[in-house]
Amino acid sequence: MKHISKTQIAIIGAGPAGLMAAEVAAQGGAHVTVYDAMPSAGRKFLMAGRGGLNLTHSEALPAFLTRYGAATPRLAAAITAFSPDVLREWSAALGQPTFVGSSGRVFPQAFKASPLLRAWLRRLDAMGVQFALRHRWTGWDDDGRLSFATSDGKHLVEVRATVLALGGASWPRLGSDAGWVDTLAAREVAISPLRPANCGFTVAWSDIFRDRFEGHPLKGIALSFGPHTRRGEAMITRAGLEGGAIYALSADLREAIIRSGKATLRMALRPDLETSELVARLSAPRGKQSLANWLRKAAHLSPVGIGLLQEAAMRSGVSLSSLPAENLAGLINAAPVELNGIAPVARAISTAGGISFGEIDADFMIRRLPGVFAAGEMLDWEAPTGGYLLQASFATGAAAGRGVLRWLEGQDPTHQSV
Repeated sequence: MKHISKTQIAIIGAGPAGLMAAEVAAQGGAHVTVYDAMPSAGRKFLMAGRGGLNLTHSEALPAFLTRYGAATPRLAAAITAFSPDVLREWSAALGQPTFVGSSGRVFPQAFKASPLLRAWLRRLDAMGVQFALRHRWTGWDDDGRLSFATSDGKHLVEVRATVLALGGASWPRLGSDAGWVDTLAAREVAISPLRPANCGFTVAWSDIFRDRFEGHPLKGIALSFGPHTRRGEAMITRAGLEGGAIYALSADLREAIIRSGKATLRMALRPDLETSELVARLSAPRGKQSLANWLRKAAHLSPVGIGLLQEAAMRSGVSLSSLPAENLAGLINAAPVELNGIAPVARAISTAGGISFGEIDADFMIRRLPGVFAAGEMLDWEAPTGGYLLQASFATGAAAGRGVLRWLEGQDPTHQSV
């Protein structure tokens, strides 16, 4: 059965970018309907807040902007207009004041996503924003109407403007399944291939190591690849490694594996110990202690850290117990871990790639599709965890909302939205 309806602005995707575009457009006087394939709004947003909702980061804006790498010139205006300070004020206005954690990350005082999302949806409802859930966008019909698949059949919608905010390809069960890629590619919109970002990697662990240490954390470590070193934590998985310190290096590691099929990560298990101090500790007589017990006491290594050293020694064909103190100290603070693959994009925190910025004008409208705007992770950018992902999603959503209002004004000079 076919249903046809009209709306002034359609926002497709009820995540942070889409909801922010809806808010900005509604504030400007537009009639807005938000469409989403899922049965409720903000599902991935809620997932992001499971361990504490990291909204943004407190570092100064010039340094903040550099976190977006090559995409910085294309995102700078949007993030400057909807800055971390503006985001914090916006959250506070919804009854969710924020605080800065010890790492500089910014969280709501409630620490959760659900109170903020509920307050936000109430505000949007008060603004007159409509929601059409369980509507899966399938493209356009021959007359240029938006087409949605619903349980009641095809639903066609006539619109004056559209904001696409469908996300990337990570966590597809929450709605961002990248089904839009083929639809836009068929319209000759250039799209950089979607790739995992802030992701884990695979390692060919020995069976003994995998079975014993799967799920064990590595704390207080430093990971190095090329010129970059990151402090933090990592987690041993059955397939390899994941965790904050890994995610911080994931872009470079991913590209190296794409080029060469592998990448060697260096892991410092005691990064706060000077080499000379570590050598001195390891030069003390071992006596009758087992190697593992001696390393635990002398170097304060965890069992999983000792296991990593044994893995590295085994792969290099040497006996860990035969290494001189200097060599052992070097191994402890530069243990090689060979990554041989990238974890699937469905398990990644975010997505790299997307609609090329050359396809987008200053108002985030797709040049080939007049009246169609894009925001959030659909665009070709990536950033580390720490608040940068959500900040850019909010900011590009707000920019797309402003762009829609300007588009409506240009199409109808009597339209008073600004």
